[in-house]
Amino acid sequence: MWTEGERSVDFLSFSGASKSKYSSPSYPQRVSPETIKNISCRRSTAFPTSLNSDSEPELSLEDNMASSGASSSCCSESEAEIEENNRKMALFEPTQSETQKQKQATVADFSSLQAEQTERIAAVGILLKCMLEDGKCRNTVADKAELAPVLDSFMSASDGERFEIVQFLYELVKLNRRTFNEQILHIIKDEGEFCSMHIFLSYLQVTLPDQSPVVAGLLLQLDLLVEPRKMSIYREEAIESLISSLRNSEFPAAQIAAAETIVSLQGRFTVSGKSLTRAFLLKQAGHGKIYKNLMRMEQLGKLSGEIEENLEEEKAAEEWERKMAFALVSYEFGLLFEALAEGMRSRCAELRSACFVSATWLVHMLGILPDTGIRAAARVCFLKLLIEIFTSSKDIEHKVLSLVALNSFIKDPEGLHDLTSSMKDIKKDLRELRKSSSLAVEILKVLSAGHDSSIAELWTHNELVQVDCSGNGEVLSITFYNDKIFSGHSDGTIKVWTGKGSILHLIQEIREHTKAVTSLAVLQPGEKLYSGSLDRTARVWSIGNESLTCVQVHDMKDQVHNLVVANGICCFIPQGAGVKVHSWNGGSKLLNPNKYVKCLSLVHGKLYCGCQDSSIQEIDLTTGTLATIQHGSRKLLGKTNPIHALQVQNGLIYSASSPFDGAAVKIWNASNYGLVGSLPSILEVRSMAISSDLIYVGCKAGTVEIWDRKKQQNRVEILQTGTNDKVLCMALNANEDVLVIGTSTGQIQAWGLS
Repeated sequence: MWTEGERSVDFLSFSGASKSKYSSPSYPQRVSPETIKNISCRRSTAFPTSLNSDSEPELSLEDNMASSGASSSCCSESEAEIEENNRKMALFEPTQSETQKQKQATVADFSSLQAEQTERIAAVGILLKCMLEDGKCRNTVADKAELAPVLDSFMSASDGERFEIVQFLYELVKLNRRTFNEQILHIIKDEGEFCSMHIFLSYLQVTLPDQSPVVAGLLLQLDLLVEPRKMSIYREEAIESLISSLRNSEFPAAQIAAAETIVSLQGRFTVSGKSLTRAFLLKQAGHGKIYKNLMRMEQLGKLSGEIEENLEEEKAAEEWERKMAFALVSYEFGLLFEALAEGMRSRCAELRSACFVSATWLVHMLGILPDTGIRAAARVCFLKLLIEIFTSSKDIEHKVLSLVALNSFIKDPEGLHDLTSSMKDIKKDLRELRKSSSLAVEILKVLSAGHDSSIAELWTHNELVQVDCSGNGEVLSITFYNDKIFSGHSDGTIKVWTGKGSILHLIQEIREHTKAVTSLAVLQPGEKLYSGSLDRTARVWSIGNESLTCVQVHDMKDQVHNLVVANGICCFIPQGAGVKVHSWNGGSKLLNPNKYVKCLSLVHGKLYCGCQDSSIQEIDLTTGTLATIQHGSRKLLGKTNPIHALQVQNGLIYSASSPFDGAAVKIWNASNYGLVGSLPSILEVRSMAISSDLIYVGCKAGTVEIWDRKKQQNRVEILQTGTNDKVLCMALNANEDVLVIGTSTGQIQAWGLS
């Protein structure tokens, strides 16, 4: 559309068909009265009433006078008329100088407008580069930029400049706040002299293949502002363009751009404009470390007083995500699924990854949106691909993402049935993912619900190695640190092992304690190992290097049984009654002096004591307050029922003893001390280890029983040590997939979960 100045210049430049493009326009010249008078006089004398070609006319004086007077009168009348005409003409006809000034001013205005538009588009290009290189400037650009002039520049811009404008607007709506994004989209849609959506639709139909995904992405977002539940020509063209780009193998850049555009349409971004779709999906699966790291790096949600605003933003983000997902999956009954499935099979890793994330997001949303039959179409396109990724990928994030999508299919009976053929492999990988994803645990529950045989299949332990250390006496303590195993023996020896496959390698053996090493404890992240001994000392060892090195020796002035440590202090069971609290700076204090304590557990400043008379106490080390969890019992048939092991995890207290009352292991609530469960083991339990899903109890008869932590009445498996000795100690590695035990006959055994 031309400005008024441009129309004027156009009109002035083409005022006559016969004129040159650069010729000046001609106007009637103004005539002076004197000129008119002279012409009239000449005409009256030059053309007499009677003419003789041979002689001049002869006139009398009177005639000459009369003729002269008549001529004078005629000239006077002509002068008056001409002056009046000139006056009228002056009102409508510009002078030559005025016309030239008008033309020059118009040309100057046009040149100024051209220069202004050129500068504006150049500014758009600079701001676009800034956002692409340092995305954190987006909020500033969005706050300061006036978009109406930018939109008005679109029509007169070149093709390259038009795409630059579209890309600028597309990047501008990648703000970290959903409500701000929608405000900007409304401005793009409503401001400017033209209908933005119609212009972008027309441009989409003629743009280059590798540029069309960006144009389609912006157009689709604008359309969603109007009627999110109804199909429109804008939405149809935008989604069709994305699908065509995904399938356009002749233009790999267009395929990647289309897949990445779909990923970004989810609508969540960091401050720098990076899509949060992948990290958000991992968070949904309980694998939120990446999401938390991004939030910390981007400093999101750290401002005070923004809790309500953040809740509003999350609500807006969820609503946008639902609307966008519904629009994409509803088009042609899931036609987009076929294109994404093709992309997931591509040899291009970048395209394969973007299509995988897009597919995961859309399938995840199918579990939230009302089912209109589209879920079945998605299952046909994606199920086999997702199972293949889940069971074969070495990348844990890929496994977790595929699990997010599979979870939507598992919710349907038909989807669950389709998983049957791969159930065994899926369960195996779910077992390995338990520590990385809480969703894996939930799906395991679904797949194993009501099937005890399935539970047994899930928790299968294979013996890895058995080492005979009987030459060093009993194995009294054992613990893990990263890939190392430390064992304490009754002859004062500490051994360091490393496990590789089914072999346990002894890498160091130290004997600096003169009597039995009763306790080993690792305090992280200090990379220190603490050992307690009957030689009345506690030693601190550095385990950061390849070899174990003693760095401190503390005189405890009493035998040390069952050492537990915290920052600055340690607690241990002395030779007599009570519990001693020892400061590493020196000095000890005796607590609970009326009880003979058999085992300890220290959690969050609270010390738990299991006693000889089967009582259990909780001591708050800050206040010194003592609370009784279980009261002591009298001797039965002259025998006591001591508590041999205590473990505290996730607000629950696990105590192990003899099964005199039908339950060797009891479970208590750490808040109100109420009994919440028990394990009906009939064996005397001497040691215990607890994972996220299982309870391991080491028994007197050389047996390890494994119980389901959630369904406490289900015994999953029994492991045999091969001897009739006592299982005195046990430990699990950080991944909870390797169990190692020490026995009273000096045996060390390890089992792995398979």
